[in-house]
Amino acid sequence: MENNVTEFILMGLSQNKEVQQLCFFLFLLFYMIIMTGNFFIIITIQRSSNLNSPMYFFLSFLSFVDICYSSVTAPKLIIDFQAKVKRISFDGCMVQLFFVHLLGCTEIFILTVMAYDRYVAICKPLRYLTIMDWKFCSILVVFCWLGGFVHTFIQTVLTVQLPFCVPNLIDHYFCDVHPLLKLACTDTYVVGLIAMANSGMISLSSFVILVGSYTVILLSFKTHSSEGRHKALSTCASHITVVILYFVPCIFIYLRPSTTFPEDKMVAVFYTVITPMLNPLIYSLRNTEVKNAMKRLWIKRLLGRTTWGLIQPPL
Repeated sequence: MENNVTEFILMGLSQNKEVQQLCFFLFLLFYMIIMTGNFFIIITIQRSSNLNSPMYFFLSFLSFVDICYSSVTAPKLIIDFQAKVKRISFDGCMVQLFFVHLLGCTEIFILTVMAYDRYVAICKPLRYLTIMDWKFCSILVVFCWLGGFVHTFIQTVLTVQLPFCVPNLIDHYFCDVHPLLKLACTDTYVVGLIAMANSGMISLSSFVILVGSYTVILLSFKTHSSEGRHKALSTCASHITVVILYFVPCIFIYLRPSTTFPEDKMVAVFYTVITPMLNPLIYSLRNTEVKNAMKRLWIKRLLGRTTWGLIQPPL
């Protein structure tokens, strides 16, 4: 069947004008926090010699993915709060779908890799640097990207070949699989099952692996000293918080056939905006090494600017 749709109309988070104005300033603030916080994390890790372990390498990669991931949906969402009609072209919609799933799935895999890194560091500390060398860490990052690409390629190919008919209203604030399947002019049962298996099972299986990893880690704490137990627990608590905030909404959205609920839009905000915003706060506030490194780096920069200003000769 021929595709008669050249653009889609996004319904957005709300149709209420007052709510839209409030959300415009709120999500603009959220996006500024996302960009600032994650850039601070990346710069702090790159500039701090004591944050050179694999855990911080993966954390800087997570921050980079969060910046890209939120930038796929948040700017369009913010602009649309001021628009009367929230249009997006067919090609733009498919591109957004591609990058949402590429970066979202890559984040799932990097969180899984970070759990494995913590497992090796806590359960096999003597072999940690041997196992998690820089070559192996780089390979893991490449596999995260490849896994995300394979996932999004399947999702996008399944969706782009569907015929769409009017009305072309997407009851969401970005292009995603389930809302688009709802607009298709053909039977999407099989496509919905494949999409569920592709997205939902990746989310669920990764979540099970993560829960298993952190359970093993928590059980191993009894063999550690009190100080080591406290440090390891503080680090793992940060990771577990991020995992819950990210995976629970993803499982709710994707581990079901091609059906949509009114709550889906608000749930999606958690993994597209809230989690990328909270990640820098969680990892910096719960991690003493990151907090100290940030203080040293930014105090040094401020003092350096002050000293430079004092030694400049008057004009």
